Amino acid sequence: MKLNNLLDALFPAGHTVTVTDQTLTGTATTAAGPVTVLGTMDGAAISHDIALRLADCILQTIESAPGRPLVFLVDTSGQALSRQQELLCLNGSLAHLAQCVDLARRQGHASVSLVNEQAVSGGFLSFGLMVDRTYALADAQVRVMDLKAMARVTKIAHERLMELASNSPIFAPGAESYRRMGAIEAIWEAPSAQLLETALVELAKGAGLADQRMTVGLARGGRYLAADVTAAVLAAD
Repeated sequence: MKLNNLLDALFPAGHTVTVTDQTLTGTATTAAGPVTVLGTMDGAAISHDIALRLADCILQTIESAPGRPLVFLVDTSGQALSRQQELLCLNGSLAHLAQCVDLARRQGHASVSLVNEQAVSGGFLSFGLMVDRTYALADAQVRVMDLKAMARVTKIAHERLMELASNSPIFAPGAESYRRMGAIEAIWEAPSAQLLETALVELAKGAGLADQRMTVGLARGGRYLAADVTAAVLAAD
């Protein structure tokens, strides 16, 4: 879907969004009030510059528009892979971006993300999965790595991983697998201003509530142990 069509569907009341090096930043009007819009497009590989640009937009919102919600649009092929990016400490830039999302949450900024094309690996984790609620369009591609790459890394036969993926969403790519694990709140058939407004209103009503993704993943049959293990660790502490 073209960017303008996506923005018009989500923000029919108006939007002002600029694109710089596959990075989206700007504002929009919703029935729930003004929001900051930011994210990536065209399968952007999250580089040092992109990570810092997104982080700067978050920090500017915290400073100049207290409490304004953040809406992330996610289309990323993962983190940028090059020696130059490693020398620039890309891992630190991604961590800084994730910390800025968390800071915004602590400062009272509700945040949602919508995967509209693809979401891969650390590029997705650094902002798209750090928000309060993550959504995906029905045809979005969501994964950490494909099963062939996973086989090379884990030394588990590709055939065995395919077998595991048929029964467990932990191994299987796709938005539905992430929904079953609780990482994605819901899958939208199409971008919708009404669905976005509902998400923002629900977050406003439940501000300060603890993250429920582990228990949701348990209820959906996608993560059987995470909630119990976390509870045991916290009890031991």
